[in-house]
Amino acid sequence: MTHSINPESLFVSPQQLEVMRHSSKILVLDASWHMPSSGRNAHEEYLNGHIPGAVFFDIDAISNQETDLPHMLPSAKFFSHTMSKIGLSNECHAIIYDSLGLFSAPRLWWTLQVFGMRKVSILMGGLPAWKSEGLPLEKGPVKSCPTQFEASFDATLVAEAQEVASALKSGATQVLDARSTERFRGEVNEPRPGLRSGHMPGALNLPFQRLIEFGCLLPKENLEAVLKGSGLDLEKPAIVTCGSGLTACILSLAVAATGRTIPKVYDGSWSEWGGTEILPVEKSKK
Repeated sequence: MTHSINPESLFVSPQQLEVMRHSSKILVLDASWHMPSSGRNAHEEYLNGHIPGAVFFDIDAISNQETDLPHMLPSAKFFSHTMSKIGLSNECHAIIYDSLGLFSAPRLWWTLQVFGMRKVSILMGGLPAWKSEGLPLEKGPVKSCPTQFEASFDATLVAEAQEVASALKSGATQVLDARSTERFRGEVNEPRPGLRSGHMPGALNLPFQRLIEFGCLLPKENLEAVLKGSGLDLEKPAIVTCGSGLTACILSLAVAATGRTIPKVYDGSWSEWGGTEILPVEKSKK
């Protein structure tokens, strides 16, 4: 059964984190990630300056290594082992940030929800907001204190291709795509080679950037207006998707921030759908 969370617990401010980070019950995670075409290396940037005590979470490395699809969810066993090594326990309050403000942090927020964590927050405004407040940074790796984390996989937060196809056919569950309008319409090539252009027949489109201002989610009333403006009925179940399952998590976070049930994320997203000839694709007519 899908679940809702208290929107008040979703975010912490830089000032709140500066006080909280000294607690042994807090684990700060840098979940920065950049598109391969960006020429940026998130781990190198982390080593050059991160929030003191923050552990780097490698979205690509801590993923299913047995598929060609990018950063797919790993097994619960692998996730338990890896997160225990970097110092996460089930009793921790995990606080996540990324270097762009709000881009890849929601992917880890959702991943932790999938694997049973309930105390998970995102730093409001991310690393840019932390820096703008003149708060301290440190360089180099952080020595983790291994602990014990037991993951329990929540399948109600994850959608697979067949479920998405069924949802599109029946219309009982909405499908919302976070990619740009040009990609959704099939007007441009996909950034990942070998993928078809276009969208899932019947899907709605809401480019994730429309939900963000100055590295933060829009206020609740604005969020609701933008979500509804995409055609989404916030009182009905939804599946969110994108290019690789990363920015879809921004849509999931945005819906959760309105107090509604967390939408499922289609983990394979367009990397799977657009690369599979048997799944239907359409392009918008100009």
